[in-house]
Amino acid sequence: MLPKLPSNLPPHLSLKLIKTYCQSNDLRRARQLFDKTTNPDLHSWTVLISAYTRNNLQNEAINLYTQLRDKQLQPDKFVLLSVVKACATSADLIQAQKAHKDAVTFQFHHDLLLGNAMIDMFAKCKHLEGAKTAFNDLQVRDVISWTSISSCYVTCGKPRKGLETFKEMVSNGVKPNSISLSSILPACSDLKCLNFGQQIHGFIIKNGMSANVFVTSALINMYATCLSIKEAEMIFNTMVNKDTVSHNVMISAYFENKQPEKAVSMFKKMKENNSKLNFASWNSVISGCLQLGQTQQALNLLSEMQESGFKPNQITLTTAMTACTNIESLRKGKEIHSYIFRHHFLNDTTTLTALIFMYAKCGKIQFSKKTFEMMPEKTRDTIAWNTIILANSMHGNGEESLKLLKKMVKSGVKPNAVTFTGVLSGCSHSRLVDEGLYIFNSMSKIHLIEPDAEHHACVVDILSRAGRLETAYNFIQNMTIKPTPSAYGALLGGCKVYKNVDLGRIVAKKLFEIEPNNPGNYVLLSNILVNAKLWGEASETRRLMRDKGMKKEPGCSWVQVKNKVHTFVVGDKRNEYSDDIYKFLSDMSDEMRRAGYLPDTEFVLQDVDGEEKEDTLCNHSEKLAVAFGIMNLRGESEITVFKNLRICGDCHNAIKIMAKIVGVRIVVRDSLRFHHFSHGYCSCNDFW
Repeated sequence: MLPKLPSNLPPHLSLKLIKTYCQSNDLRRARQLFDKTTNPDLHSWTVLISAYTRNNLQNEAINLYTQLRDKQLQPDKFVLLSVVKACATSADLIQAQKAHKDAVTFQFHHDLLLGNAMIDMFAKCKHLEGAKTAFNDLQVRDVISWTSISSCYVTCGKPRKGLETFKEMVSNGVKPNSISLSSILPACSDLKCLNFGQQIHGFIIKNGMSANVFVTSALINMYATCLSIKEAEMIFNTMVNKDTVSHNVMISAYFENKQPEKAVSMFKKMKENNSKLNFASWNSVISGCLQLGQTQQALNLLSEMQESGFKPNQITLTTAMTACTNIESLRKGKEIHSYIFRHHFLNDTTTLTALIFMYAKCGKIQFSKKTFEMMPEKTRDTIAWNTIILANSMHGNGEESLKLLKKMVKSGVKPNAVTFTGVLSGCSHSRLVDEGLYIFNSMSKIHLIEPDAEHHACVVDILSRAGRLETAYNFIQNMTIKPTPSAYGALLGGCKVYKNVDLGRIVAKKLFEIEPNNPGNYVLLSNILVNAKLWGEASETRRLMRDKGMKKEPGCSWVQVKNKVHTFVVGDKRNEYSDDIYKFLSDMSDEMRRAGYLPDTEFVLQDVDGEEKEDTLCNHSEKLAVAFGIMNLRGESEITVFKNLRICGDCHNAIKIMAKIVGVRIVVRDSLRFHHFSHGYCSCNDFW
């Protein structure tokens, strides 16, 4: 049992005991004694508020200061300093603004010590205007003042202004210190400003700061970002005391300069030498592998990280989720989801947003919706809303995307350009022409966002998919900004669907001018001509493509069975189960004919007889993948197939019938969208 606390102590003895308890981190007894003290002086308030902040109890510190103000007590600059530090640590902008207001009210805002702390406080809250006000209120400024404001510019996304402020500091005769240099070098990195970075390097050498690990780490990062990897290596190799931070920066530098072998080698050496790895070490190498397309290695490193006793944090989980999204690994994504649930990361918006996108890209839109609904409404930021809107759009749920936009605006979250790209894309896949045009016009009139080239391309896509080709062409002609290849590409795609040869020739000619090395444009025009039985002209188009040395991207489809991805191309015979697959399709074709399926030979873009065309259709990669998936069902009610190109019309019709006969849900993601086949129907309503 704890000894009873004394009461009615004189203020000076009470303060002494409170200090003692705070120094030993016994804040409970310090608070009990504080509460028993009659009219504690300002020093006692300061000691206890500061103790709370030191022990990461910022809310208690701020609440205690609020009590002081509620008692109509006037704070001195030391009380204000203690609460300003609490606000900085908690990044609580509302309380920060209250503390600043009190400093102004009681005429302490000109004080150098408090003013510097308030600049730092607003910087931590990412509130540039507040930091500028606190800086401008100072009548005398030292190196800390200048460093804090220039650093604030950099962290708030204004690196150029940060550099200007740094130069102004030097011109005013204030000599930068190591913190000034390590905080301004990232601005040189952001702006790829190698010349000024080199000047700072010279200053560092001249003033004997090369031994400072934070300065040298910032230098390495600056040179690496400016693609001067040799200079970065030179600085690293000359460092006397290489710590974990400097190693982490060098690993990131190698990845930045597309030298993953060196990055992974350095990381392995750190492990072999029993160097002290931290979360940043693991996150650097995992995210680096991911950025360079080495997705499987990134996931392998994640497993190593866990085996080494490190529990993935929010950054790791978001990176890992991106890896799962890239390789469409639903199984691994579900494992990470389970980890998120078990380790209570469900309140982290960034992690949950990555989870929403992963499920959407893996074909599980229903799980994306559940994850979004699970997010507390107040934590749903613009990126979270954009992700669920894009998820619905890629699955062809245009009406749902429109509803989500309304909910987003109603919740007080402001949409941005990405939001409208997602909504317009959803409208194009759902034949929502009038709705799409209304959304496009509302961007500038209601939301004050000027549509960019991508938004214009979306409108062309909306009109083209709906068959309004002349309107789409006129829209392009009347655009106030330069049309992109994607706008003309959308119109050319519409010309193929609606068999408009004349307009197709015009649009293709324009595409050949602005995008001469894209083989897809030649292939699309050739297909338009073949459908019109213009074999000679189609052959000439293909010849032009060959003469330019261009090759069409080969179509392929893949499906995951028993944790292994099986890939197929047209007429594929490489799979060890090829004979079984073709026999399955042959047997299935008889059932499909009885169910009303007739092969649509229009989608065979060759001048051959009808029977040969039917045989060719049977060999398409998406049919082979779907057949293999069905053959390997083990009680599952759904299979998911991916294709790198647009699904062919005959395969689309065939898979509808196959889903009906087998009684399972078949999800196919092609280059445009997701198709959900069930009971003889597709979610796209035969419009894609």
